[in-house]
Amino acid sequence: MRTVAVATSAAVLAAMGYGWWTFGDIDDNTVTTDVISAEVADRGPVPLDGAIDLLLVGMDSRTDAYGNPLPQEVLDLLNGGKVDGERNTDTMILVHIPIDGRRATAISFPRDSWVDIGEGFGKHKLNSAFVYAYNDARKTLAAEGVTDLKELDAKATVVGRKNLIATIERLVGNAVTIERYAEVNLASFYEVTKAIGGVEVCLNNAVDEPRSGARFAAGRQTIEGRDALAFVRQRYDLPGGDLDRIVRQQVFLAALADKVLSADMLTNPAKARDLITAVQKSVVLSKGWNLSRFAAQMQGLTSGNIEFYTIPNQGDAKIGGADVIKVDPPEVRDFVARLTGGTPSTPSTGRGSAPATTAPVPVPVPGTSSASAEAITVEVRNGSNTRGLASTVLSSLTGLGFRAGAVGDAQVQSRSVIRYAVGELAKANRVANSLSGGFVFEEDRTLPPGRVRVVLGTNYQSGSPAGERAMRLQPTASDAPSTPQPSTPQPSRIEGGGVTCVN
Repeated sequence: MRTVAVATSAAVLAAMGYGWWTFGDIDDNTVTTDVISAEVADRGPVPLDGAIDLLLVGMDSRTDAYGNPLPQEVLDLLNGGKVDGERNTDTMILVHIPIDGRRATAISFPRDSWVDIGEGFGKHKLNSAFVYAYNDARKTLAAEGVTDLKELDAKATVVGRKNLIATIERLVGNAVTIERYAEVNLASFYEVTKAIGGVEVCLNNAVDEPRSGARFAAGRQTIEGRDALAFVRQRYDLPGGDLDRIVRQQVFLAALADKVLSADMLTNPAKARDLITAVQKSVVLSKGWNLSRFAAQMQGLTSGNIEFYTIPNQGDAKIGGADVIKVDPPEVRDFVARLTGGTPSTPSTGRGSAPATTAPVPVPVPGTSSASAEAITVEVRNGSNTRGLASTVLSSLTGLGFRAGAVGDAQVQSRSVIRYAVGELAKANRVANSLSGGFVFEEDRTLPPGRVRVVLGTNYQSGSPAGERAMRLQPTASDAPSTPQPSTPQPSRIEGGGVTCVN
């Protein structure tokens, strides 16, 4: 993914709190495209009356929304890296906004997902759905006598966008109908982040990757412009490859939402105007999408009410000599249905993540855990208001025999949660029995076997874990995992309103 729908997300998901509807030209100066049928667009419910689904697309393009060349700094950075082609849609995010308009769920689709792209083209990578239809339409139009190059490009582009929308809808089955479309390009990171003064991100390790221009120190830092583009472009030298890049983009969007909804932005008309101008230079919206009205209806949205997910997948594969990611359409459909309030038809078993599908599970009575004495690796995320609590809790758990995973921050939340791998509730119980306070349990399909993630909320009673309640683990040589586990596993769900450290 060369880019992500940052500018559009700012317009659609985050910056609604200020009141853009006071600027009367926001709709007049936004570029539109006729890719949603009038029937769907007209019936598309507004957030206060019913749920709405948007497709945000990042395009590897060298021009802005008006066809003007990108700033030389951005072009220099692009030319310094590998160019995959201007017609690849390298970022695809489905955004679901429920009826109340006060929260949003964003679901990423890996660019290399092996899917049916329709129109008789067969199966290919998802990011080629646009370009196959574009090239085919351009050839057909030329054969029909269209000779004007701008007309050829404009008409073929609409066909490409429509095929991408149809491909995503086919992949998710009847879980959603896409009612709005938004497209951005490489200018988005450059323009938007400079307009708002940068966003804060956090890296587990220092980075020096010349193909993307990504050169960063470890830890928290504020990035904008050229650095923001490099941060989300990096694909090489990441443990999880493109999936790690998706996580980068998700945490970037979460940080962007947090910055745009900060008091500094919401009370500064000049900064709001700069942001609007940046968005208008780098976004194309589906025809009939009234941003002024939409902004007014979304003004209750806060950064902490935006969650980011990635569709489940079956891992890397080699098909026809190409490196792809295998996905199971029924599994993807059920995953999306769970997140958007639909009814899943089959159980999910992939590596994606979803919220708990059952009611919260109370902490079991001490001593009832059936987990064996095999090694359990515990990660701890701090979602409380107590500094250093995650490290303190992890240190206590390792003293009881658990293996140490990564520590990090999470959005401040009231409840404490324990997430566990598929079928491993007993291991989660074992961890819970070693800690103070009550937990909600959530099965997380992204966690590898033997790994448990503890997210501490403000309800957690700080202090020493209830070690006297827990059976001490006795690790042995046989506890070593059969396959190497990542030292810094990526989060399964990214939530706006906080800074999550990533690869």
